[in-house]
Amino acid sequence: MHTQLTFENLDDTQKEIIIAKLYDYCEGFEEFEGGLKAVINTEKFTGDLKEILQTLQLKPIIEEILPQNWNLVWESNFEPVLVEGFVYVRADFHKPETKAKHEIIITPKMSFGTGHHATTYLMMQMMREIDFAGKSVFDFGTGTGILSILAKKLGATNIIATDIDSWSIENAAENFQRNEIDGIELLQSESALHGNNNDIILANINKNILMGTIPQLASLLKVNGILLLSGLLETDENDIVKLCTKSSLKLMQKSVKNGWIALKFNKL
Repeated sequence: MHTQLTFENLDDTQKEIIIAKLYDYCEGFEEFEGGLKAVINTEKFTGDLKEILQTLQLKPIIEEILPQNWNLVWESNFEPVLVEGFVYVRADFHKPETKAKHEIIITPKMSFGTGHHATTYLMMQMMREIDFAGKSVFDFGTGTGILSILAKKLGATNIIATDIDSWSIENAAENFQRNEIDGIELLQSESALHGNNNDIILANINKNILMGTIPQLASLLKVNGILLLSGLLETDENDIVKLCTKSSLKLMQKSVKNGWIALKFNKL
């Protein structure tokens, strides 16, 4: 069973804060005008999460739902996303877009990563300026597999994609097939230690996980390799940059969208 939390009367900043705070607990979010819905495995709706809600002084509408109903909600509300003529993300029931250089077909189900959220959008936007041709890539926390698919389309030849959640692995595998993408090593894993001497590491997760894994990720990068991070609020920047600096990573670029950031680092 799954539990749906519906938050009403929110502005955009409040939505982003709630997503950041509940990210580790939730299997999906749906934004609507003035509000936000979050779906959680009922078993995870425990004291820790309830304490977070109390701290934020939030009283959502709580209701039990069936998982397949959440999938239908995704499908009914999924609109195509165009990233500046670079990549067009759509569901299989949308018409193709000929104006974008790359097209990705995603059926999100309960996994994160459709391009709608600012962090995924920023990651794809930043990937546009990176040379992926012939490069080795580690996609840590792949979700729907969207960033691995884009990396493959940009010419990466050796890609490892991991996620902790089994439904994300299943969803990513489906999306790889739907986009006729092969050659990606897809693993269900909690570890950040996969692959050696990566040219590029992609990690669109959240601050807590990144603070615990950045040293490991840095150790997997080649000298002059690129670490691309998102899942971060603007307020997270200082802590992330300090830790990256200690791990021999130099900040090269920052992008901002709706209070969220993506950061590009080079390995010294």
